[in-house]
Amino acid sequence: MSTTAPRVTGDRRHILQRRIRWIVTATIAYNIIEAAVAITAGTVASSAALIGFGLDSTIEVLSAAAVAWQFTRRDPERWEKSTLRVIAIAFFALAAYVTVSSVFALIGRVEAEHSTLGIVITALSVVIMPFLSLAERRAGRELGSATAVADSKQTLICTYLSAAVLAGLITNSLFGWWWADAIAGLIIAAFAIREGAEAWRGDACATSVGMLLDDDDDDDDDDDHDHEGGREGRRHH
Repeated sequence: MSTTAPRVTGDRRHILQRRIRWIVTATIAYNIIEAAVAITAGTVASSAALIGFGLDSTIEVLSAAAVAWQFTRRDPERWEKSTLRVIAIAFFALAAYVTVSSVFALIGRVEAEHSTLGIVITALSVVIMPFLSLAERRAGRELGSATAVADSKQTLICTYLSAAVLAGLITNSLFGWWWADAIAGLIIAAFAIREGAEAWRGDACATSVGMLLDDDDDDDDDDDHDHEGGREGRRHH
């Protein structure tokens, strides 16, 4: 059974757009820090998983920056399709990199050294990223923005990757299970491909910003016609 999203008023729409910009800005700032820390820790520990995690953070920055750019435009809904395509490409790039890295790790039996810094940064991501994803998804759904919802899914994928890398680092350090994060990476890659395909098709949200704005315009036009009709009736009387 389908449901009809409530119409977002002009003031509420501006509040939601501003909220999404703040969420996206926070996501970009955190991912820049995350990327720098993870790549540094991965290089020190010779950890392909940590280096890949840091590079994934740069892809997350690309996705968030695309949404941030869209919502600085005067008419964000006009850029919906192109921004969704950028997010989809980010998903596909993430899936390709994680797949290649995981396969090479399995074939080469890559074993990373213990990294306390890597465990700390991935653990923080597991805690922080779901809150950012949920906040952006709620605002995006209420606004009717497919790009904001798709970007929130990208952030959630980053959470899954964080958990996988964290589990891999911990199990490798404690039990020597060098293959754990590589297997998890392949599962995450499958999720990334699915989400990328949905973003490319524009299926991330049932209602677009443009549809909501069109409804508002139609309502405004109807109101104008009603007012005109009322004035005409008064003149005839």
